[in-house]
Amino acid sequence: MVKILGICGSPRKQSTYYALQQALEAAEAEGDVEVELVSLQGKKFNPCIACNKCIRDNSPICTLYKDDITPFLEKFHEADGIILASPVYEMCPTPQMSAFLSRFRGGWVVLSKNPDLFAKKVGGAIAVGGTRNGGQEHCIKSLMGFFHTNGYTPANGGLCMYEGACVWSQDKGAEGAKEDVEGMIRCRRLGQKVARLAKSLKDTKEFDETPIQVFNLEKVEKN
Repeated sequence: MVKILGICGSPRKQSTYYALQQALEAAEAEGDVEVELVSLQGKKFNPCIACNKCIRDNSPICTLYKDDITPFLEKFHEADGIILASPVYEMCPTPQMSAFLSRFRGGWVVLSKNPDLFAKKVGGAIAVGGTRNGGQEHCIKSLMGFFHTNGYTPANGGLCMYEGACVWSQDKGAEGAKEDVEGMIRCRRLGQKVARLAKSLKDTKEFDETPIQVFNLEKVEKN
C-alpha cells in the first residue's frame, strides 16, 4: 500500500480542487493506493523566514511556528507520492502554495544525513489557468523545482504533457475545468503515473553509493 497526498494551493475550492480530485481518484483506482487531499483554503499559516531554528533543533519539521499547516508537514514527509496543484497567479503558484513549500527548510536535517532519502518518493504537478496559455507550464516548473531540489523522483505525464498536467478553467470554476476534457485526461493520467511510480519504487533497494555530501550543517546553524 502506498499513500498519495494531494495539496491544493488554491484559496478557493473550485477548478484546481476539482482537477486534483480527478488525479487522486485515478491514483486510487490503481489499487493498493490510499489518497488524501489537503486544501490550503482558509488555513492561516506563516511562510519560512529562514531563521534556521528547525536545523538548530535537529527537526525536519518547522519548530518556530505552530499553525494550521503544522499537522500536514509530517504527512508530507510520510507520503510515498505527492501531487501539488495550484492555480496560476501571474505565471506562478499561489502565495499560499509558495508559503507552504517554504516551510520544508528542515529537510536539510534529514537530507544532510541521507541525500537519497526522498528518492523513492514521487512528485507530480498540476497547474490551472483561466486562459488556455495562461502560464500553466511556468507554474508547473516552479512546483517541480521543489521536487528536484529535495531529491524526489519527478513524474511527468509523457508525450504532450512534458512536466505536468495543464488545465484551462476558462475562469468558470470547477465547471470550466470539467469542460476541459483534454485537461481532465491529463490530470487522471498524471495521477495514474504517480501511483504506479510510487508502487514501483517503494520496495526497491537503497542506492549502492551515497552522493558526495554537499551540506554543511554547522555552517548553516551559524547563519
